[in-house]
Amino acid sequence: MQRRRFLTALGAFGVSGLAGAAEYRLPLLAQAETRTPDVMFVPTPNDVVNKMLEMAAVTAKDVVYDLGCGDGRIVIAAAQRYGARGVGIDIDPERIREATANASRAKVTGKVKFIQGDLFEADIGEATVVTLYLLTELNLKLRPKLMKDLRPGTRVVSHAFAMGDWKPERSEFVNGSPVYLWRIPPRKG
Repeated sequence: MQRRRFLTALGAFGVSGLAGAAEYRLPLLAQAETRTPDVMFVPTPNDVVNKMLEMAAVTAKDVVYDLGCGDGRIVIAAAQRYGARGVGIDIDPERIREATANASRAKVTGKVKFIQGDLFEADIGEATVVTLYLLTELNLKLRPKLMKDLRPGTRVVSHAFAMGDWKPERSEFVNGSPVYLWRIPPRKG
């Protein structure tokens, strides 16, 4: 009988403790849990990944952020080939699990991390390179955040989708897929 009361009390404490913990969730994760992905996951082909990293001139000094990282292949490639650090952000917990497992298999867990969250709410200010494979309308929605949060000179590379009237510094095609490169311009005023 005492054991049952103890377990009941423990259960009540646990439930109230969990309810309290929910209030302290990171805003990024809380936001992600209330939204569904804006795009279906389609992996960037490896030859396009290579071109994106080459166009961005990634080095070991860079921090590459992949917004909508999917299986993590872009930041993993940046870490493996160039020694760069990488951060992948995706709203889909399954993609984050997959990306984390892929990083472990590639032995780059010390160089990359993956965050389940809403890319529109994420802190991206540390990035020196940002990679995207979204849709044009999402790129356009994201553009003000990129301009506000990223330092001048930060490179932004997109697979397949442009940024409206923001003309790319460079564009190339890989097996028919366009790849665009922009740099965040100096701030005015």
